[in-house]
Amino acid sequence: MAATLEALHAAGRASNQAYEIVVVDDASTDRTAEIALQNNVVLVRVAHRQIAATRNAGAKAANGDCFIFVDADTLVNETVVLAAVQAMQNGAVGGGSGMRFDKPSPLYARLLLSLVVRFFRAAGLAAGCFLFCTRSAFDAIGGFDKAYFGAEELVISRALKQHGPFLILKQTVITSARKLRTYSLKEILSLTYGIARQGTKGVKQRRGMEFWYAERRKDTRDSP
Repeated sequence: MAATLEALHAAGRASNQAYEIVVVDDASTDRTAEIALQNNVVLVRVAHRQIAATRNAGAKAANGDCFIFVDADTLVNETVVLAAVQAMQNGAVGGGSGMRFDKPSPLYARLLLSLVVRFFRAAGLAAGCFLFCTRSAFDAIGGFDKAYFGAEELVISRALKQHGPFLILKQTVITSARKLRTYSLKEILSLTYGIARQGTKGVKQRRGMEFWYAERRKDTRDSP
Protein backbone atom coordinates (compact mmCIF):
# COMPACT_ATOMS: atom_id res chain seq x y z
CA MET A 1 0.00 0.00 0.00
CA ALA A 2 2.91 2.36 0.58
CA ALA A 3 3.66 2.41 -3.15
CA THR A 4 0.01 3.22 -3.87
CA LEU A 5 0.09 6.19 -1.48
CA GLU A 6 3.39 7.46 -2.85
CA ALA A 7 1.97 7.36 -6.38
CA LEU A 8 -1.19 9.19 -5.27
CA HIS A 9 0.81 11.91 -3.53
CA ALA A 10 2.99 12.35 -6.63
CA ALA A 11 -0.10 12.70 -8.82
CA GLY A 12 -1.70 15.10 -6.37
CA ARG A 13 1.36 17.34 -6.27
CA ALA A 14 1.58 17.34 -10.06
CA SER A 15 -2.01 18.60 -10.32
CA ASN A 16 -1.09 21.88 -8.60
CA GLN A 17 -4.44 21.70 -6.82
CA ALA A 18 -5.43 21.05 -3.24
CA TYR A 19 -5.96 17.35 -2.62
CA GLU A 20 -6.34 14.87 0.22
CA ILE A 21 -5.95 11.11 0.48
CA VAL A 22 -8.39 9.16 2.63
CA VAL A 23 -7.46 5.62 3.64
CA VAL A 24 -10.24 3.45 5.03
CA ASP A 25 -8.95 0.65 7.23
CA ASP A 26 -11.73 -1.94 7.32
CA ALA A 27 -10.73 -4.12 10.28
CA SER A 28 -7.43 -5.06 8.65
CA THR A 29 -4.98 -7.38 10.38
CA ASP A 30 -1.89 -6.12 8.55
CA ARG A 31 0.02 -2.81 8.72
CA THR A 32 -2.56 -0.78 6.79
CA ALA A 33 -3.16 1.78 9.55
CA GLU A 34 0.53 2.10 10.39
CA ILE A 35 1.53 2.64 6.77
CA ALA A 36 -1.28 5.14 6.25
CA LEU A 37 -0.26 7.24 9.23
CA GLN A 38 3.31 7.32 7.93
CA ASN A 39 2.16 8.77 4.61
CA ASN A 40 0.25 11.94 5.52
CA VAL A 41 -3.31 10.77 4.88
CA VAL A 42 -6.68 10.91 6.60
CA LEU A 43 -7.20 7.53 8.27
CA VAL A 44 -10.72 6.22 8.80
CA ARG A 45 -11.23 3.03 10.81
CA VAL A 46 -14.35 0.92 10.21
CA ALA A 47 -15.40 -2.69 10.68
CA HIS A 48 -17.85 -3.22 7.85
CA ARG A 49 -16.06 -6.05 6.07
CA GLN A 50 -17.89 -4.99 2.95
CA ILE A 51 -16.32 -3.17 0.02
CA ALA A 52 -19.29 -0.93 -0.83
CA ALA A 53 -19.77 0.26 2.75
CA THR A 54 -16.05 0.84 3.13
CA ARG A 55 -15.89 2.97 -0.02
CA ASN A 56 -18.87 4.99 1.24
CA ALA A 57 -17.06 5.61 4.52
CA GLY A 58 -14.14 7.08 2.60
CA ALA A 59 -16.41 9.38 0.63
CA LYS A 60 -18.14 10.52 3.81
CA ALA A 61 -14.80 11.52 5.34
CA ALA A 62 -13.59 13.36 2.22
CA ASN A 63 -13.82 17.14 1.85
CA GLY A 64 -13.40 17.63 -1.87
CA ASP A 65 -15.86 17.91 -4.74
CA CYS A 66 -14.13 15.23 -6.86
CA PHE A 67 -13.70 11.63 -5.71
CA ILE A 68 -11.22 9.08 -7.05
CA PHE A 69 -11.57 5.58 -5.59
CA VAL A 70 -8.38 3.51 -5.80
CA ASP A 71 -7.73 0.01 -4.47
CA ALA A 72 -4.87 -0.39 -2.02
CA ASP A 73 -2.97 -2.61 -4.48
CA THR A 74 -3.29 -0.27 -7.47
CA LEU A 75 -0.67 2.15 -8.78
CA VAL A 76 -1.88 5.34 -10.46
CA ASN A 77 0.17 7.90 -12.33
CA GLU A 78 0.04 11.63 -12.87
CA THR A 79 -1.48 11.28 -16.34
CA VAL A 80 -4.50 9.18 -15.36
CA VAL A 81 -5.30 11.27 -12.27
CA LEU A 82 -5.08 14.55 -14.17
CA ALA A 83 -7.25 13.08 -16.94
CA ALA A 84 -9.89 12.07 -14.39
CA VAL A 85 -9.90 15.52 -12.79
CA GLN A 86 -10.08 17.18 -16.21
CA ALA A 87 -12.98 14.96 -17.24
CA MET A 88 -14.98 15.99 -14.17
CA GLN A 89 -14.13 19.64 -14.70
CA ASN A 90 -15.40 19.29 -18.28
CA GLY A 91 -18.77 17.94 -17.16
CA ALA A 92 -18.38 14.18 -16.70
CA VAL A 93 -20.16 12.88 -13.60
CA GLY A 94 -17.72 10.00 -13.36
CA GLY A 95 -15.77 7.31 -15.12
CA GLY A 96 -12.93 4.84 -14.99
CA SER A 97 -9.75 3.87 -16.80
CA GLY A 98 -7.97 1.04 -18.50
CA MET A 99 -5.85 -1.31 -16.38
CA ARG A 100 -3.07 -3.84 -16.59
CA PHE A 101 -1.56 -6.28 -14.12
CA ASP A 102 1.77 -5.96 -12.38
CA LYS A 103 4.34 -8.70 -12.92
CA PRO A 104 4.46 -11.60 -12.67
CA SER A 105 0.95 -12.47 -13.72
CA PRO A 106 -0.37 -15.71 -15.26
CA LEU A 107 -0.71 -15.73 -19.04
CA TYR A 108 -4.40 -16.62 -18.88
CA ALA A 109 -4.97 -13.60 -16.59
CA ARG A 110 -3.31 -11.19 -19.02
CA LEU A 111 -5.33 -12.55 -21.94
CA LEU A 112 -8.57 -12.43 -19.96
CA LEU A 113 -7.86 -8.92 -18.72
CA SER A 114 -7.41 -7.69 -22.29
CA LEU A 115 -10.91 -8.95 -23.11
CA VAL A 116 -12.37 -7.52 -19.92
CA VAL A 117 -10.89 -4.07 -20.55
CA ARG A 118 -12.31 -4.04 -24.07
CA PHE A 119 -15.72 -5.11 -22.80
CA PHE A 120 -15.72 -2.50 -20.04
CA ARG A 121 -14.82 0.23 -22.53
CA ALA A 122 -17.57 -0.85 -24.93
CA ALA A 123 -20.12 -1.10 -22.11
CA GLY A 124 -18.98 2.10 -20.41
CA LEU A 125 -18.23 0.44 -17.06
CA ALA A 126 -15.48 1.28 -14.57
CA ALA A 127 -13.28 -1.30 -12.89
CA GLY A 128 -13.19 -1.18 -9.10
CA CYS A 129 -9.47 -0.51 -8.95
CA PHE A 130 -9.94 3.02 -10.35
CA LEU A 131 -13.28 4.82 -10.39
CA PHE A 132 -13.93 8.54 -10.22
CA CYS A 133 -17.02 10.71 -9.81
CA THR A 134 -18.14 14.10 -8.60
CA ARG A 135 -19.41 14.50 -5.07
CA SER A 136 -22.74 15.85 -6.34
CA ALA A 137 -23.32 12.79 -8.55
CA PHE A 138 -22.20 10.42 -5.79
CA ASP A 139 -24.64 11.98 -3.34
CA ALA A 140 -27.45 12.07 -5.89
CA ILE A 141 -27.33 8.31 -6.51
CA GLY A 142 -26.73 7.41 -2.87
CA GLY A 143 -23.15 6.24 -3.23
CA PHE A 144 -22.18 2.58 -3.54
CA ASP A 145 -25.09 0.19 -3.06
CA LYS A 146 -24.49 -1.64 0.23
CA ALA A 147 -26.77 -4.47 -0.87
CA TYR A 148 -23.83 -5.75 -2.93
CA PHE A 149 -20.77 -7.53 -1.57
CA GLY A 150 -19.26 -7.64 -5.03
CA ALA A 151 -19.71 -5.96 -8.44
CA GLU A 152 -20.46 -2.71 -6.60
CA GLU A 153 -18.37 -0.83 -9.17
CA LEU A 154 -20.60 -2.08 -11.99
CA VAL A 155 -23.75 -1.09 -10.12
CA ILE A 156 -22.50 2.43 -9.42
CA SER A 157 -21.22 2.77 -13.01
CA ARG A 158 -24.71 2.12 -14.32
CA ALA A 159 -26.24 4.51 -11.79
CA LEU A 160 -23.79 7.28 -12.67
CA LYS A 161 -24.37 6.77 -16.40
CA GLN A 162 -28.06 7.46 -15.85
CA HIS A 163 -27.13 10.66 -14.00
CA GLY A 164 -24.84 12.17 -16.64
CA PRO A 165 -21.78 11.69 -18.90
CA PHE A 166 -19.62 8.75 -17.80
CA LEU A 167 -16.16 8.44 -19.38
CA ILE A 168 -13.71 5.56 -19.58
CA LEU A 169 -10.28 7.12 -19.96
CA LYS A 170 -7.73 5.92 -22.48
CA GLN A 171 -5.08 6.08 -19.73
CA THR A 172 -4.37 3.00 -17.61
CA VAL A 173 -3.49 2.07 -14.05
CA ILE A 174 -1.49 -0.89 -12.80
CA THR A 175 -3.29 -3.22 -10.43
CA SER A 176 -1.98 -6.20 -8.51
CA ALA A 177 -2.24 -9.75 -9.83
CA ARG A 178 -1.57 -11.05 -6.31
CA LYS A 179 -4.85 -12.94 -6.00
CA LEU A 180 -4.33 -14.50 -9.40
CA ARG A 181 -0.94 -15.68 -8.20
CA THR A 182 -2.34 -17.09 -4.94
CA TYR A 183 -5.50 -18.70 -6.35
CA SER A 184 -5.36 -21.45 -8.93
CA LEU A 185 -7.29 -21.18 -12.18
CA LYS A 186 -9.48 -24.06 -11.01
CA GLU A 187 -10.36 -22.20 -7.81
CA ILE A 188 -11.17 -18.99 -9.69
CA LEU A 189 -13.38 -20.83 -12.19
CA SER A 190 -15.17 -22.59 -9.35
CA LEU A 191 -15.82 -19.31 -7.49
CA THR A 192 -16.95 -17.60 -10.70
CA TYR A 193 -19.32 -20.43 -11.57
CA GLY A 194 -20.79 -20.41 -8.08
CA ILE A 195 -21.55 -16.69 -8.27
CA ALA A 196 -22.86 -16.83 -11.85
CA ARG A 197 -25.18 -19.73 -11.02
CA GLN A 198 -26.91 -17.62 -8.37
CA GLY A 199 -27.18 -14.49 -10.49
CA THR A 200 -27.58 -11.21 -8.62
CA LYS A 201 -28.08 -13.10 -5.35
CA GLY A 202 -24.52 -14.36 -5.67
CA VAL A 203 -23.02 -10.89 -5.21
CA LYS A 204 -25.45 -9.82 -2.50
CA GLN A 205 -23.96 -12.09 0.13
CA ARG A 206 -20.50 -12.67 1.56
CA ARG A 207 -20.81 -16.43 1.23
CA GLY A 208 -19.16 -17.62 -1.96
CA MET A 209 -17.14 -14.40 -2.29
CA GLU A 210 -13.92 -15.80 -0.80
CA PHE A 211 -11.83 -14.34 -3.59
CA TRP A 212 -12.59 -10.87 -2.16
CA TYR A 213 -13.24 -11.59 1.52
CA ALA A 214 -11.18 -14.63 2.56
CA GLU A 215 -8.03 -14.27 4.63
CA ARG A 216 -5.10 -12.99 2.60
CA ARG A 217 -2.93 -15.75 1.17
CA LYS A 218 0.84 -15.62 1.04
CA ASP A 219 2.12 -14.23 -2.23
CA THR A 220 5.51 -15.17 -3.64
CA ARG A 221 6.26 -11.43 -3.85
CA ASP A 222 5.48 -10.80 -0.16
CA SER A 223 8.38 -10.04 2.14
CA PRO A 224 9.39 -12.98 4.34
